[in-house]
Amino acid sequence: MLLSIKSWLFETPSKDCMASYAKSGDNRYLEQLIALYSNDLYHYLVTQSNTHLAYDVSQQTWLKVIEKRHLYQAQTTPKAWLFKLARNTLIDEYRRQQHFVELDENTYLAAQNDKSENDLTSRDSHIGSSNISYEAFDAALKQLSFVQREAITLQQESFSLTDIELITQSNLETIKTRLRYAKQNLKRLLGANNEQA
Repeated sequence: MLLSIKSWLFETPSKDCMASYAKSGDNRYLEQLIALYSNDLYHYLVTQSNTHLAYDVSQQTWLKVIEKRHLYQAQTTPKAWLFKLARNTLIDEYRRQQHFVELDENTYLAAQNDKSENDLTSRDSHIGSSNISYEAFDAALKQLSFVQREAITLQQESFSLTDIELITQSNLETIKTRLRYAKQNLKRLLGANNEQA
């Protein structure tokens, strides 16, 4: 009896503050969301644009969270849903600015050198290798196509392939292809950078 009174008097924090916010509209859940995800969201946006645009789109995304909270479905991870909103907002902003973004993967920087996924996966650790500076990695990342850069950034954010499908609204095989070419191109670009050093 005492336990049920305690749970009634003192609400336990929700494991999914997005679901709680979607249901109640209570701003304290929105504050929890912002505290949990705003840095990751901004980081993703800045890799896809620039600091000024990333800040603007981040603010617009949080406004969309307020407007569209009723559309959130609890089986979706809150972070993936937020990133999907942010991505759509960024693309809308690019279109508004008449900035062309290639959302289809028609060309690859290193398409001729197609290796198996196992070969690439076994050597992925070299991408984050300590002998490569953050600046060199960032410069190489910026040279990738929008969709390749996006796929690798989302993977680095620890999203599953299923989450990346939701965020990018692309199919699984397309995402795997983008990741494969992104990793291959990063290795080539970072290798060329090491040779110049």
